Amino acid sequence: MPGNATFHHRNAALLSVAEVQAPVPLTSRDLDRRLADALKRLKLPQGLLQRVAGVKTRRNWERAGDVRAGTVEAGRRALQAAAIDPADVSVMINTSVTREHLEPSVAVGIHHDLGLPSSAMNFDITNACLGFVNAMTLASSLIDAGQATYVLIVNGEDARKVQDATVERISSLESMVSREDFMSEFASLTLGSGAAAAVVGPADRHPEGHRIVGGVTRAATQHHGLCVGDHRGMYTDSRGLLDGGLELVMDAWQDAKEHFDWESMDAYVTHQVSSLHTASIIKAAKLDKKRVPVTYPELGNVGPASLPITLSREAPRLSPGSRVLCMGVGSGLNTAMVEIAW
Repeated sequence: MPGNATFHHRNAALLSVAEVQAPVPLTSRDLDRRLADALKRLKLPQGLLQRVAGVKTRRNWERAGDVRAGTVEAGRRALQAAAIDPADVSVMINTSVTREHLEPSVAVGIHHDLGLPSSAMNFDITNACLGFVNAMTLASSLIDAGQATYVLIVNGEDARKVQDATVERISSLESMVSREDFMSEFASLTLGSGAAAAVVGPADRHPEGHRIVGGVTRAATQHHGLCVGDHRGMYTDSRGLLDGGLELVMDAWQDAKEHFDWESMDAYVTHQVSSLHTASIIKAAKLDKKRVPVTYPELGNVGPASLPITLSREAPRLSPGSRVLCMGVGSGLNTAMVEIAW
């Protein structure tokens, strides 16, 4: 296809990927208890979150503002794991959906807290849950072009505000929430908190690194209204989002066949949404379920951090020569798939 639908990288490698787990668990049973009166009023059964989405628990930060400290710690761990001095970072990209204000960028506070040099360019990329994968591609392109040596990508998400606002609205008798309204906000209750970071650097300097081979992107922005959210809540056409997202992913999968052989990867690391979304992609692409690691049962949907967190947890099971496909999707809709040679 024309444009940037497919791309290959020449000299980029993933040097590390790290996570910081938010410390406070919030189970789906906890949410059922908070929503008990509303569920009874709407004649809906308890256990929907676990039964329909497969989310048993998700995690939160202890206090407002802890997400920044968690994101900084994830960046610090990624730099340490890659044995890269903060002074050598050329670019830092933040991909968080969570933000407390419109200006300045989230990136500037993290840049400061990490003690990165003034020469390190820093900015935010926001593309819903696809931001981290987009940043990996941009980092690789900057390194290929000789415009950057080491790129630090960070992400931190805090779902508590959305969770609390959603529970309060659904529970309020004044809101007059219907069953349809409840289901449109169902996805908000699957969200979780956490942080992740990765370092991308030049492959020719780091033979121990994991080559970022290339990938494919595709957009279906006619679906931009299917999932819209802010701190007050997230409103989703779940069926439309599943159908549109699955069609988009499979279109990209088919496009990639001309350039890549992804039929038998050692691991398919997908964005973590729910059991239904994961099962649908496995079935449509005919993937081996055993090669698709999942974190949504215990973490929920941690936005852009979901994929790197899952990759971080899968990494100890990978060996040199393993082939990994990162498969990201973001509401809007956009998708990107990136191959990594471990």
